[in-house]
Amino acid sequence: MDTDVLIVGAGPTGMTLANELLLAGVSTVLVDRLSQRSDLSKAGGVQSRTLAALDQRGLLEPLLATGDHPVTTGHFAGVPLPHHSDRHQLPWRSVPQVVIEGFFEQHLAAHSLHARRDHELVGLAQDDDGVTAAFADGATLRSRYLVAADGAHSTVRSLLRAEFPGQPGTLTITAADVRLDGIEQCASHTWNEDGHWAAHFPLGTDPRGRPLRRLVLGGPDQVRPRETPVTEDDIRDGLSTVFGTRVHLLELRYARRITNASRQVGQYRHGRVFLAGDAAHVHLPLGAQGMNTGMQDAFNLGWKLAAAVHGWAAKDLLDTYHDERHPAGAAVLRNVRAQSLLMDWAGTRDPEVLAAREIFTAMAQLPDVQHHLADLMSGMAHRYPMPGTETHPLVGRPAPDLHLGPTRVHALLRSGHGILLDPADAFAKAADPWSDRVDRVGQGTDTEPMLIRPDGYVCWAGESDPEPALDRWFGESR
Repeated sequence: MDTDVLIVGAGPTGMTLANELLLAGVSTVLVDRLSQRSDLSKAGGVQSRTLAALDQRGLLEPLLATGDHPVTTGHFAGVPLPHHSDRHQLPWRSVPQVVIEGFFEQHLAAHSLHARRDHELVGLAQDDDGVTAAFADGATLRSRYLVAADGAHSTVRSLLRAEFPGQPGTLTITAADVRLDGIEQCASHTWNEDGHWAAHFPLGTDPRGRPLRRLVLGGPDQVRPRETPVTEDDIRDGLSTVFGTRVHLLELRYARRITNASRQVGQYRHGRVFLAGDAAHVHLPLGAQGMNTGMQDAFNLGWKLAAAVHGWAAKDLLDTYHDERHPAGAAVLRNVRAQSLLMDWAGTRDPEVLAAREIFTAMAQLPDVQHHLADLMSGMAHRYPMPGTETHPLVGRPAPDLHLGPTRVHALLRSGHGILLDPADAFAKAADPWSDRVDRVGQGTDTEPMLIRPDGYVCWAGESDPEPALDRWFGESR
């Protein structure tokens, strides 16, 4: 083998996965067809669950130190949501995708892992032992596993001929990175009587310290072929239609048309090949859910691939990637479709839709509803299936970042190992056979016993015997 894992695609999903494998000591090659990293912002925010996962790897503070990344409110169908839910104290942050990619690129390079660019995949074949990837320049590379993180138009997905069912795009909207004058006094989501609308949120600053905004425009006259270029006049006309003379375009840095296509692959695993991020699911870019969901795919898959490479993975551990992340992706597609309907993206001004939105907006003022929707958008509401232990309310959910004397749960997870919290030292003998992959934290912890996977999810809690959960998630004992 040339490497243990080949990752195709050096965006946020691919680089997050590369870091997970690096932490686990797995040899990894990261390739991308582009000659250089994109300088486009694309997604604009990092949700609470992703922030927590970055904190568990010691990456959150260094990422936030890269610039001004203000706390921002999320939204559901244009209705603002609180910064965080009661279960999670990390507020959403405005961190553009271009910053995420630049941060990971430097972090990986500091550990001698560099993306191999100008590597266009043109073929792949797999057998019982591994995957052979062929590139446009005639080179081949042999790996034990291959992960497709190569975006919505995934070459890997096409080569696999993987089913990608869903809804085709029926309309387009315009997304642009801009400098604007007068936008600060305008609501983040604005509609007019003709069905035209605009949404905007901060993107930090440009190299000269001037504030940037992501602007999204929609409505009846925004429905154009996706390939049609977006001009400055298009942006000015859209601003004028929604805001009149209140808002002016100062600079257009980047713009594209986005469709409302909604698709998800039927299977995330195809033998030794795995699909992640936009290669597995596409939808309208609402709440940066595409980038965040892709990064969560990577956090889920990374430790499982490492377990397989190191030889201790249980027989069906790699299958749980699909079992856990396919429902999570499907839930994102559902909430995006619901938001699209309530926001009237097509500008129909349907009286029934307007009535539903009016009632929804009123309901969304209730704190319990706000927190549920915030959890839904961030992925906190999704619970992984954990057969045999699901009766405990913590099981299947992200572990709370408990303070344990001089440390906390997130800091313990930076090893990339599983964590067994054992406050009464009741499970020392039971856990010892897994000590090479599970760190036991004994007396001095003011919490109930729980077993936490390397991705930060609780897989057992309570007073019952933890050995079945240890065996299921961490393989046969030594």
